[in-house]
Amino acid sequence: MRLKLSLMLAAALASATPAPLLAQYTLNVRDADIRAFIQDAARVTGRTFVIDGRVNGKVSVVTDRPLSRSEYFEIFLATLRSNGLVAVPGPSGSYRIQPIDGAASQPGRIGSARAAQNQFVTEIIRLRHIDAVAAVETLRPLVSPQGSLTANRNANSLVVADFADNIRRIRALAASIDRDSSTSQIVTLKNAGAREIAAALQALVPAAGEGAQAPVAIVPIDSSNAIALRGDQALVSRFVAMANDLDRKAAGGTELRVYWLEHANAETLLPTLQQLVGGGSDPAQKAGLSPASSSSSDAGGGAAAAAASVSTGTSGGSIATRGPAIVTRYEGANAIIVAANADVQRQLGELIRQLDTRRPQVLVEAIVVEIGDDAAKKLGVQFLLGGKNIPFAATSYSNASPNILTLGGAYAAHELSQETTTVNGDTIVTQQNSSLGNSLQEAAAASLLSATGGFAGFAGDIGKNTVFGAIINAVKSDTTSNLLATPHIVTLDNQQAKFLVGQEVPITTGEALSDNFDNAFRTVQREEVGIKLEVTPQVNGAGEVKMFIRQEVSSVAGPVSSRNADLILNKRSFETVLTVDDGEMFAIGGLLNDDERRTIERIPLLSDIPLIGELFKSRSRSRAKTNLMVFIRPTILRNRADNAALTARRYGYIRDFQRQRNPDQEPAIDALVRDYLGTVPPAPSAPSAADVTIAPAAPMPVDIPPSAGSEGGQP
Repeated sequence: MRLKLSLMLAAALASATPAPLLAQYTLNVRDADIRAFIQDAARVTGRTFVIDGRVNGKVSVVTDRPLSRSEYFEIFLATLRSNGLVAVPGPSGSYRIQPIDGAASQPGRIGSARAAQNQFVTEIIRLRHIDAVAAVETLRPLVSPQGSLTANRNANSLVVADFADNIRRIRALAASIDRDSSTSQIVTLKNAGAREIAAALQALVPAAGEGAQAPVAIVPIDSSNAIALRGDQALVSRFVAMANDLDRKAAGGTELRVYWLEHANAETLLPTLQQLVGGGSDPAQKAGLSPASSSSSDAGGGAAAAAASVSTGTSGGSIATRGPAIVTRYEGANAIIVAANADVQRQLGELIRQLDTRRPQVLVEAIVVEIGDDAAKKLGVQFLLGGKNIPFAATSYSNASPNILTLGGAYAAHELSQETTTVNGDTIVTQQNSSLGNSLQEAAAASLLSATGGFAGFAGDIGKNTVFGAIINAVKSDTTSNLLATPHIVTLDNQQAKFLVGQEVPITTGEALSDNFDNAFRTVQREEVGIKLEVTPQVNGAGEVKMFIRQEVSSVAGPVSSRNADLILNKRSFETVLTVDDGEMFAIGGLLNDDERRTIERIPLLSDIPLIGELFKSRSRSRAKTNLMVFIRPTILRNRADNAALTARRYGYIRDFQRQRNPDQEPAIDALVRDYLGTVPPAPSAPSAADVTIAPAAPMPVDIPPSAGSEGGQP
């Protein structure tokens, strides 16, 4: 009992001991200066306030009880708010006191759940299901006049700048509406086509607000002939019922449809469709039509319509398993007409859709470079000795021009054709013409005219009707050539293209005389000579281009000889198949040729005599070097922008060339495009990625042609 009383007494004494009191602050001011009020709040709360220069006026606050420090700070913020001011959180825990107008545009700290309800903060609300733009329209009425609410499309979130208590309301409402109430459903179609049904339903979807998602999304699935729907549950159910109803109505009967082709050729596409429905490649024969009924006359324009109709049952190799299928091509409109049941219509329509697509174009650029250097030297002496009383002797070489035998023959023919007669003591010399003499003289004239270099000679009568003649000829030639050709052409993917810049040269293929050796005639075939480029590109999915290329550069070298008028043609031809990446340059072939020849013709024994033996020799040296290389570069043009960039680049090259020649005048091509075509010349375009100039690497070793001054091509 005593222990119990002791415990009760101790408890009473403990309850009587006063507890430590929390700090209490009294806030009673009337018509106090606002800046003094802020200064007292800074002293009580221990916070830093930065006062805007526009802050002024008086405030009145009356409380009926002491306040804690946190309550004091909340009353302070409420007083500022009621007087049109706001405390915007700043760096390092400070606050900026400024008017409410424009506070939302000032930088501040991101708010938190512990922020005071009258504190002006900025908060980000992330949405998971609904669209941020659509949520702004719903939440905007809750924002105070001084706050702001914006949508971030990329992150699908809301950025709110407002008082903390108002932001809490906005966050709660956003959480209640940010729920996924949509549903998904797949409708498998048996008769109608998925794309056709999806396009019809898509046109019936209610329009959404600006920036908002459509209430229902409809996606066709070609592989399973089905459509997938996602969106509002009520709308999805209505669209599913409509899709099933349309599919049931497409089950019976034969449909007639016209497929207008945009890119494909109806004539090329028709045989493929015939094979699918059981037909062949001959429209009239496979369709069972007579020649008279295989074409019809158009009543409006009289255009012919090429038709292919195929009636099939359940035979194998055909997609028409129920009823007839008729496929018709109308030439004038580039259209395909199909009369078949819904199943065939769906399959053919999907095939036409996939084939009737825009194919990319390919720019094929080629560079043909040929660098040649020819050097030659000739030196020889020819003798001729002949007469009535001595044997005939001469030296003649194949590499000597003019030939001394040709000149000697003409001289001999001239002398032999002369006749000497004496009349009354006077000697009269008459010249007799003969075909042999004329031929020898013509040959001598041609030999002289075709001679090159330097040559000298003499001839004279050394007595007793003996003639002695000699010709010394010497020639040195150096020829350097640099051929550069850059043909380029644009063609569709998998479409052959041809390029030719040159001439048609007549080549004699036959010559004959009539039975009476008159009415001579000859047959001529014209040969294309110049720069040719034939290419068929194929673009694959990896951005590579497979090309079937034939490149040829040809020219006329001249006649075979002075007596033969037939022409010699120089040809450089490449024909190959290769694969090149888009925009990459590739060397498709080339030739490095070095041909050196040395010829010496001499008289045996006489040419071995020291010093004098050089008069019985003829020397010639020649060297020809050729460096030939062909490069190719394909560029895929996938869209309108690529086409425009190519046109502007090529057009700019010609414009700049004309401007350099006449800098003070407008380029003629600009005036032609503006006046004749009535359009604006293409503007210069920035270089594309394929046109980036790459710094040259280390120089490659190249065969250098011999110098012009080297003997026989030797340095």
